[in-house]
Amino acid sequence: MQDAHFSPAKLRAVLTRFRRLRILVIGDLMLDEFIYGKVSRISPEAPVPVVHVERQTGYPGGAANVARNLAALGVHAELGGAVGRDEAAGKLLSLLRHGKIGTTGIARFRNYPTIVKTRVLARQQQVVRVDREDPKRLTARDRVVILQKALRLLPKCHALILEDYGKGLFDQAFADQLLAAAHKHGVPAAVDPNVHNPLDWRGATLVKPNRLEAFGALGLPDSQNAEDWISVGEQLLVNWACQHLLLTLGEHGMILFQPGHKPHRIPSRAREVYDVSGAGDTAISLLAAGLAAGLSGRESAELANLAAGIVVGKLGTATVTPPEILEASRRHG
Repeated sequence: MQDAHFSPAKLRAVLTRFRRLRILVIGDLMLDEFIYGKVSRISPEAPVPVVHVERQTGYPGGAANVARNLAALGVHAELGGAVGRDEAAGKLLSLLRHGKIGTTGIARFRNYPTIVKTRVLARQQQVVRVDREDPKRLTARDRVVILQKALRLLPKCHALILEDYGKGLFDQAFADQLLAAAHKHGVPAAVDPNVHNPLDWRGATLVKPNRLEAFGALGLPDSQNAEDWISVGEQLLVNWACQHLLLTLGEHGMILFQPGHKPHRIPSRAREVYDVSGAGDTAISLLAAGLAAGLSGRESAELANLAAGIVVGKLGTATVTPPEILEASRRHG
C-alpha cells in the first residue's frame, strides 16, 4: 500500500484503533437467505433444474451487511432501520445480536414486511433469487420513529454511514436531517447512494457512488470512457459539496476526488474475482472507519480498495478481518 504510505506498524495501529470506534449505520435492512443444494435433473413440469436442498443459512443483508462488515473489523456497530413483526425479523435480529451488533436503532412495524432475499445455489452457481419486499409500506410516520432512534444514538458515535439500497427508507428530508445532525455533532458522514433513488447528498463528508450511480445522479447515460469518469466525478464533487467523492469502477479500481486536488486513481487490488456482491458494503465500512480513526480521505480510500479486493475473492456477502487486511497489505507491498 505504498500510495497511502502505510507501514506495517501504522496499519496495525490503525486496525487496533478500529476496536475503539462506534459507528452508526442507517439504511435498508434485509435478511439474506442462502439455500445450497445439488442439481441432477431437469423438472418434468417445466424446463428448470430440480434442486435437492442440502443446507440453508442466513446472514444480515443490505445495510445490516455493512454493520456486519464493521463488526468483523472490531468496530462496535449500531444499526438503524425498519423491520416487520414477522419470522424474518426475528431471524435477522437474532443474527445481529449474535454478531454483537447494536439493534436499539431498529424499529419494528406491524404493517411492514421484513425484506428477504433468498438465493438458491447449486455447484457454487446461483440458480434463482427470490425477493420478498414491499418498500411502499414504509410511511412518513415510520421514518420519524427511525430518525428519532438514530438521533439518540448519533452523539455517542464516531461516524455515520447512510446505506441506501433504494428500498423506501431514504427520502430527501430524512437524509437532510441525518446529515445535519452529523454535522452538528462533528461526526463524519459517509454515504452509499442508490441509482434508483437520486438524492442531493450535500453536507456529507464522503459519498461513494459506483459508475452507474454517478452517471445516473447527473441524468447521463453510462460511459466506458475514462475521461467521462473524471468529468462526472468532478461535477458531483461540486454538486454535493462533499470533502471526498470516491467513484468505484469494479475491475478498473477507484478514483478519489477532493476539492483542490487532482483526481487520484487507485487500481484494483483484487487477485481473483468470485463474487462482487457485498464489495460496496465492505468499501463503505472501511471508508467510514478510516475517517473516524483519523486517516485522510486518500488513506481511507486505499484501505477500502484493499479490503474490497479481498472480499470479491469470496463467495456470498462476505466480510474482511484485520489479519486478512494485514496479509493482503504485505502481498501488495
